[in-house]
Amino acid sequence: MLQGPGENAGVIDLGDGLAVAFKAESHNHPSAVEPFQGAATGVGGILRDVIAMGARPVALLDALRFGAPDDHFSRAVGGIGAYGNAVGVPTVGGEVVFDDVYASNCLVNAMCVGLLPSERLTRAKAGEAGALLVLYGATTGRDGIGGASVLASQELGEESADKRPSVQVGDPFTGKRLIEVSVELVERGLVLSLQDCGAAGLASSLSEMAADFGIDVHLDRVPRREEGMEPWEIMISESQERMVAIVAPERLAEAEAVIDRWELHRAVIGEVTESGRLRALWHGEVAGSIPARHLTAGCPRYAVARVPREAPAEVAVDGAPPTAQALLELIGSDALRSRAFVYRRYDQLVQSRTVRRPGLDAAVLRLRPSFRGLAVTLDGTGRIGSLDPFTGGALAILEAARNVACAGAEPLGFTDCLNFGNPEKPEVAWQLAEAIEGIAQACRALGLPVVSGNVSLYNDTDGRSIHPTPTVGCVGLVPDVRRVPGAWREGDAILVASAGTPALPGSEYQARYGIPSGTPAALDLAAEAELVRFAAAAAPRCSLAHDVAEGGLAVALAEAAVHSGIGARLDLPSAAAALFGEGPGQVILAMAPEQVEIDPLGSSVGVRRIGEVGGSSVLGVPLAELRAAWEGGSR
Repeated sequence: MLQGPGENAGVIDLGDGLAVAFKAESHNHPSAVEPFQGAATGVGGILRDVIAMGARPVALLDALRFGAPDDHFSRAVGGIGAYGNAVGVPTVGGEVVFDDVYASNCLVNAMCVGLLPSERLTRAKAGEAGALLVLYGATTGRDGIGGASVLASQELGEESADKRPSVQVGDPFTGKRLIEVSVELVERGLVLSLQDCGAAGLASSLSEMAADFGIDVHLDRVPRREEGMEPWEIMISESQERMVAIVAPERLAEAEAVIDRWELHRAVIGEVTESGRLRALWHGEVAGSIPARHLTAGCPRYAVARVPREAPAEVAVDGAPPTAQALLELIGSDALRSRAFVYRRYDQLVQSRTVRRPGLDAAVLRLRPSFRGLAVTLDGTGRIGSLDPFTGGALAILEAARNVACAGAEPLGFTDCLNFGNPEKPEVAWQLAEAIEGIAQACRALGLPVVSGNVSLYNDTDGRSIHPTPTVGCVGLVPDVRRVPGAWREGDAILVASAGTPALPGSEYQARYGIPSGTPAALDLAAEAELVRFAAAAAPRCSLAHDVAEGGLAVALAEAAVHSGIGARLDLPSAAAALFGEGPGQVILAMAPEQVEIDPLGSSVGVRRIGEVGGSSVLGVPLAELRAAWEGGSR
């Protein structure tokens, strides 16, 4: 790990002089109020976080949770596509979840992945006293004022539409030029540090840059597009597509020439000092002054009451349909059907790195000119965390790691978005603490770090909280992209590797045919870690490797069959928990029969053969019917 939490993004060394910068971030409340611009500016913001590390963005992912695939959802998808497509960065993965609990409080989490030479890592902290602050990009207006305070730190309610002026407005074409300028400035060694103007605008950006030094900012020098702006408005404006660079005086002319060539606005707005204070000046007069450390290391700590919330006793699922009917209904439901109607609106191939597109576990990008690759994914948990937030946090990490492993990659690290309700409610504070502990213990079991992320709280509407929803991004290194599994083949043996026994509590099956209740299956974290390592080692020898997630084993097998275009002859128990249960990790592997002798890498991982590839059905359901149901959402 080259850079952990505390900077704009985390950075991990990939070897051969290359590093990867990545981060996930939320834009939930702006997207609830104005879905197109809220989602679009979420993409723009996460791009700038990665740019600020000196990296060129190579991939975007998004995790979306809405009440239904309605117009509000479609507009958010449109905003993501409009921004990502225009800036020339492929959107290669993510997840889409529909659940009533997100109907009034949607979640829009975005992740960006960038590549950089290891020695070119750039940080936000001020470089040296006497260096100059250069603001470049778009001009500053009143759009987005209060975005961090009016939107992100309050519950939503009936008056939320009145907050639309606090939603930022994005300009992807300026964003594209900002990428090129920033990368060139770093490549030519013209900046000492770099910072994005994100939430709270200059107030936030400059406080982070000034933490170990001091900064004087002359607000009257900021290029503005509106007349009569007050100093406080300029300081907290969240106008998009702006960056702040710290430049040595002797390199200023060169830096300005680069910015001018791309026709962006620029101005020297201040200088680094040794005062230890962030001072805002207006026509030479001090408009505000505060010790910089007070805004970073001096934040207050709140004593928040935590009250455990016990899951309701499990209610048996009565009256569920036969297995074949349940499988068909589940795979065709809004919760589980194909997401092609979403990701086909995104450019997945721009930059010509994409080896594996969205649709099955992790996407894979080639690290040219070698045949090494980067596997990337973004996943989360929700309903299962409402029953047991510790398990929800751990599973978010483990599923992300399994997705990457199923592409034949070694997981390297994580980024997370913690989406929770109002932390002033004792039960929500407890959920947050439990989920964090679950994430921490899962990471320790895997021996991997969380290098970046953010927290989104107050996801309540009229007093109703969302499910505790940790969203986790993972990157992994693929030794050879030519050996990434694709589709299973006629005659292949089908195996399942597992780290435990699945159960119905928290599952899609239980939600559809019963009442979400009970305690999710316990996790054996040592076995889960072994399963991830086993899957990563076995995947290159497989025609297909697929993580079992929402919907359980039966749905995962149906997905594999539809993806591959051929059915499966299976020998499985008929119990609903075995077919549709969720929880402990499971991975489906398909390989030539002569390759079945594989070492599970430890006694905690069970591997069993459950059938072979062939035929035109899965668990009694014709493949044509499964495909029709699964693609029913592909409109």
